[in-house]
Amino acid sequence: MASRQTLDEADRRLVALWAADCAERVLPLFEAEAPDDGRARDGVERARSFGRGELDTAGEIRRRFVAGRAAQSATTPAAVAAARAAGQASGVAHMGAHALGAAAYAAKAAALAGTDQEAGRRAEVRWQVAHMSAGVRTALAHLPLLGEDSSGPLGAGLLASGVLATTIREIQAELVREPSAD
Repeated sequence: MASRQTLDEADRRLVALWAADCAERVLPLFEAEAPDDGRARDGVERARSFGRGELDTAGEIRRRFVAGRAAQSATTPAAVAAARAAGQASGVAHMGAHALGAAAYAAKAAALAGTDQEAGRRAEVRWQVAHMSAGVRTALAHLPLLGEDSSGPLGAGLLASGVLATTIREIQAELVREPSAD
């Protein structure tokens, strides 16, 4: 039986686009530090291509770790988090829950790059939630809550503690609210 964190392929394609948008917002933090390392940018572009149906699931599952390895080229915590956001976005083809990982790492990168870290993180989360389509909200709402299912990234791993966990819990809480009519 597939993990509840996987989502069906149509939903993974949908949330991959949102995850790519989240990761791309902080990608300049990584690229400023490692301008010759294109793995993170490539991961974001592959996530977007997967979302548009241009890449197949099997191929992206094989390549899903490449973008995340770009974090080894970074030295500052903000750049490392930005590369990890790209890595999580590229992992959505494998498991939809990685979209929340991409958002959480992007919010962490934004926080670490700012002077008021909590304000920066919250602003990034507000942007992420505001830029969810109805379909993305519905797809992400099908995921188990952080810590409820151990068979994926929302289990007891890296995403389940610290600022990453706080961010994912905030996003998941927003999924049960009606979107604002701005």
